[in-house]
Amino acid sequence: MTVNLTLVLVAAALLGCGVYLVLERSLSRVLVGIVMIGNGVSLCFMVAGGPAGRAPIVSKGGDTTGLTDPLPQAMVLTAIVITLATTAFVLAMAYRSWQLNGHDDVQDDIEDDTIRRLALRDVTSEAYDATTSDFPGDDSSGDTGQGPHDDPLAADAEEMRST
Repeated sequence: MTVNLTLVLVAAALLGCGVYLVLERSLSRVLVGIVMIGNGVSLCFMVAGGPAGRAPIVSKGGDTTGLTDPLPQAMVLTAIVITLATTAFVLAMAYRSWQLNGHDDVQDDIEDDTIRRLALRDVTSEAYDATTSDFPGDDSSGDTGQGPHDDPLAADAEEMRST
């Protein structure tokens, strides 16, 4: 089976640009990114489906050679429906954001801001402190794991010194 390199490159470019746009803060860019990803995935399915052939409709006892596989076509139709639904959802979110704020940028969450400030100060949470230990392999979750004298790195270092 030969693959059309142009279609593969176009699909890769659509997927790459789409992922880049989805990672933006503006919902209108996210919307365009979702459409590009949907088109890239559809193109990938069609490339993976192989070359075009005869329609996959066979009468009883008919010749079945050279038929097109209908599964990639069904997958493309499914991808189109999923892309349409996701596009409608993001479009509704962008419109509502525009109504409320006058722009479609995604705002920072208060909790995200708190976590970012704590990370900058290098503060660990109480839950992390409660489930971790200073001993390698001991996570204080009831699993004994390794004790303080069972450090594999220290054992390897001791073995290297003795040889």
